[in-house]
Amino acid sequence: MADWQTAGLIGGIGCLVLVLSSLIARRVPLGQTVKLALIWAAIFIGAALIVGQRHHLARLWNDAFGNQQVQGGALRIAVGEDGHFWADAEVNGRPVRFMIDSGATVTAMSRSAAMAAGIEIGDSGLPVTISTANGDVSARRARIDEMRIGPIVADDLAVVVAKEFGDTNVLGMNFLSQLASWRVEGGFLILQPAPPA
Repeated sequence: MADWQTAGLIGGIGCLVLVLSSLIARRVPLGQTVKLALIWAAIFIGAALIVGQRHHLARLWNDAFGNQQVQGGALRIAVGEDGHFWADAEVNGRPVRFMIDSGATVTAMSRSAAMAAGIEIGDSGLPVTISTANGDVSARRARIDEMRIGPIVADDLAVVVAKEFGDTNVLGMNFLSQLASWRVEGGFLILQPAPPA
């Protein structure tokens, strides 16, 4: 049993004891006491299940209504099953999926995704060495002409490209810092676009 389940069970039992002792003190008939106790138990168990399964419920919501939603001009991205936030973007008009990583200084793309999006990868000059969670990677600098994620548009965005990134593309701080704000709230990453200049 997980810690939250144990805490929920203890809290539920405590509330049940509180309600039962209150009803006994008022000398409510036994049948009515049992009925009220069962109603309260169902309420607390239902609340504990909703809280405990909120991530599963969020996934069901995302499956039904999509991962990204625009509300009041802000883009809301639900947390993925792997615990990361994934954005469906358009890079130069081509669909590309990005993992959002506030720990990444610069946006990074796999070589195959960059080539599919028509990004010119400069093979001249010195490569840049990037420290990743999987070790150091030698990458090339490039620029994205236009990136769209929902209502957010970034023009002339710096990017690093390497085949070692595999199938993972990372949206870094050079994109996030262009926003008015970003925050994580209730299982959603909320991206607020900067006002037009």
